[in-house]
Amino acid sequence: MKLKFKIQQYQTDAVQNVVKVFNGQPNKGLAEYIVDKGKTYIKENGKLHEVKAIDFDDHTGYKNGDVVLSRQDLLNNIHQIQAENNIRMSSDLVDKLGCCQLDIEMETGTGKTYVYIKTMFELNKLYGWTKFIVVVPSVAIREGVKKSFDITGEHFMELYGKKARYFIYNSDNLNQIDTFAQSSDINVMIINTQAFNTSMKEGAKNAAARIIYSVRDEFASRKPIDVIAANHPIIILDEPQKMGGIATQTALTRFNPLFTLNYSATHKETHNPVYVLDALDAYNQKLVKKIEVVGFELKNLKGTDGYMYLEDILLSKKAPPKLV
Repeated sequence: MKLKFKIQQYQTDAVQNVVKVFNGQPNKGLAEYIVDKGKTYIKENGKLHEVKAIDFDDHTGYKNGDVVLSRQDLLNNIHQIQAENNIRMSSDLVDKLGCCQLDIEMETGTGKTYVYIKTMFELNKLYGWTKFIVVVPSVAIREGVKKSFDITGEHFMELYGKKARYFIYNSDNLNQIDTFAQSSDINVMIINTQAFNTSMKEGAKNAAARIIYSVRDEFASRKPIDVIAANHPIIILDEPQKMGGIATQTALTRFNPLFTLNYSATHKETHNPVYVLDALDAYNQKLVKKIEVVGFELKNLKGTDGYMYLEDILLSKKAPPKLV
């Protein structure tokens, strides 16, 4: 049975708010570079000798081109989006992970995975960028993201006339990284933090992390992280509040991101917010059936900016008070 997807306006708004951050960026986002193919050895007379790649061995790769907009250009675009959407203005551009770090707040169950997949296609259409890495905090979420790519493939083919190439990073199949680097199509690597999150101390227990950071004989004497970073990928963090540790944030810089997109219903840290669909807005638009509040804090919440309605307080000897 073929699934049919209904295009929702709030999802379209979330996509457009991200791509409008780069208004003024030329569509020259695909840049050729020479892929490091590593070293190849042959054994002669009991000794190993390095051999050069033969002439017809294609070393051409395609990476994301740089953002040519200035910091002020980006901040001006962000301020315009925030003004139009009643979002608190950012005081400065946050650029620790790439040229900017954009926050997209969407309530659970409103389709944030669909939104960031569609955002990839729009960024490719408007600016030519093709290399993306989706970082998730757990294997369960990783598998869910992979399933979303599976079921939306035909849908996005109908909308954009192309499909994304996607794969789950596997330290036992490093050749997928070469394909990621050399393909000019939309390429997406899905990776969970356990694959690279480590203190990188000698003797670290995380074998997968040691593989991505170390020179591998089976990977032509290269470090997988270096080949990935050469693509200047766009990083998408799914549930970033679960990935806020120092080790994870340090590791993310090793990917050499072009910029970072943070998708969550409950951002722990604020960067440059460009879209907010809070719980009250989701309820009013009938996107969720009900909401239950155990505490609240005012921050970038469009629904609570205009009003807050308290119907009742439920008291119980066995549970904390609940607001209705």
